[in-house]
Amino acid sequence: MALFTFSNDSYTLGNIREVDTRKVTILVNSDKDLRKARVGQLVTIQLSGGTECWLIGMIDKAIKAVVAQPVVQEVQEEDDDEALDAFEDSVVNTVKITLMGAARWDAFEQKYKFSRSLDHVPEIDSICYVLKDAHLEEFMHVISENGADENSLELGAYKLNENARAYVDGNKLFQRHAALLGSTGSGKSWTVASILERSSKLPSSNLVVFDMHGEYKELSYAKQLRIPGPDEVDADDDSLLFLPYWLLNSEEIQSLFVDRSEFSAHNQVVVVQDTITEQKKAFLDAAKKAELLKSFTLDSPIPYSIDKVIEQLRFLNEEKVQGSNNRLKNGPFNGEFSRLLVRMASRLNDKRYGFLFDSPDKYNQYDSLSMIAEKLMGFGSNKQSIKVIDFSEVPADILPIIIGLVARIIYQVQFWTSPENRRPIAFVCDEAHLYLPKKEGNPVERRAVEAFEKIAKEGRKYGVALMIVSQRPSDVSTTILSQCNNIISLRLTNADDQATVRKLLPESLESLLEALPIMDVGEAMVVGDSVLLPSRIKVDPPNEKPLSATIDFWSRWQENVSNADFKVAVENMRKQNRAKQSKEPTTP
Repeated sequence: MALFTFSNDSYTLGNIREVDTRKVTILVNSDKDLRKARVGQLVTIQLSGGTECWLIGMIDKAIKAVVAQPVVQEVQEEDDDEALDAFEDSVVNTVKITLMGAARWDAFEQKYKFSRSLDHVPEIDSICYVLKDAHLEEFMHVISENGADENSLELGAYKLNENARAYVDGNKLFQRHAALLGSTGSGKSWTVASILERSSKLPSSNLVVFDMHGEYKELSYAKQLRIPGPDEVDADDDSLLFLPYWLLNSEEIQSLFVDRSEFSAHNQVVVVQDTITEQKKAFLDAAKKAELLKSFTLDSPIPYSIDKVIEQLRFLNEEKVQGSNNRLKNGPFNGEFSRLLVRMASRLNDKRYGFLFDSPDKYNQYDSLSMIAEKLMGFGSNKQSIKVIDFSEVPADILPIIIGLVARIIYQVQFWTSPENRRPIAFVCDEAHLYLPKKEGNPVERRAVEAFEKIAKEGRKYGVALMIVSQRPSDVSTTILSQCNNIISLRLTNADDQATVRKLLPESLESLLEALPIMDVGEAMVVGDSVLLPSRIKVDPPNEKPLSATIDFWSRWQENVSNADFKVAVENMRKQNRAKQSKEPTTP
């Protein structure tokens, strides 16, 4: 049974006159046929041969050109040695298409299958047909049927035919990382929530969402975790996620405390590292873990006392040693740690950093890391598979370090888990431009970027995937974005952002991106390894929507309401806690 049967000329577009790998040029015979060509529309070309195969292409450009052609005119006999040159205008109609793949008959499964691979190119003068009406529906049915299997993730409907459901391969989407991009108000958060909602229905899915603004804190199917605020360090709440300072590696500790511009910075780094190492050894001795003393390193996640580290630094900073003539003189580090001690005291006394330096005792035990890992990575019937971590209470100056710390903990636990017990896990990095910047301005940002770049390059080997979500892809680390082989791009209006997305795609698909600035809310261009046909999709809205709706300014300004309770807002600001919100202003 033939996939397409074109019974009349209403579907004929023209004949092939030029072929260049994936680019094909069609010569259109009449203006009537040219009007059938619309940019973004699908066309098909049948390959000659024993097996039925239809090449599928997308129209990139339709051109109606007036060409001046020379015409030689005959002259009188006495001037037959000369000819007068004249020109005659003629119209040449051309359509340029990009080949997207081929629909072939599978004799084993007795059905048509679509593949993006191209074994052959069309012959010159082959007829090109426009796919529309019943033929388009038939092809989109093939696409949907091929995509709908046990590994498929349903995203929405194709814009070409809204009766055809759009699927992506769930394995390939996460195996090869993904980038979900779109300007503010384009439907980015809805798309994230839609993917999370579908993932939550799987028995043991495992996703961790880095939530910067509390947009996903009301999703009922997700386990809600949040970094505690200044007034919550003593609270006994399982939803609070403390990250004790001893989890930080040496570079992260340095970026928190050491000012590299100081003359004594090198001595500060060396002494801090040595002191921390001694304190970790003391902890292992007290815990009777002598076997670990042979293999542990400075960066091993072993609890230690920051107060004793400060005590040792203060001692060295004030130390006097015996000099000549029985006189005391300054020790080798006397006065070199004064500023370091001030910075450390400032951090430790700042309640905003309480989740680091004032964590409860249960977070400072030998088994605390396994407890934290269980909270971050647990899944299954008794645990919620989607974890949303609210970072909105974290001070902006250390936000990259803290997010990088969480990612690094999960990645390292995953790395050291035996392959047979390792379960894949995915990070959904919301507002990634805030902590994974393209331009690394300071050591704090560098630490986070390095952690995620390592995951982007090596994570798939150990079952760790990234989904980068950002409204400014031009500001996100190029190394991380370049590892994302799946792009879900909603409307992008900024020229720099559009250029960034273009660089991520093969040259043959650039024409798809021309529609990025004009797409409607909730429409996405999906391109990559996970999708059969790179195309424009209307994403299904989630049942549970995130808290990201745009406020209707003009409509709200038309309401007659009284002032909000600003006292409550000011108290929240002083406490650095938004838990207690003022009531909605009432109509007088």
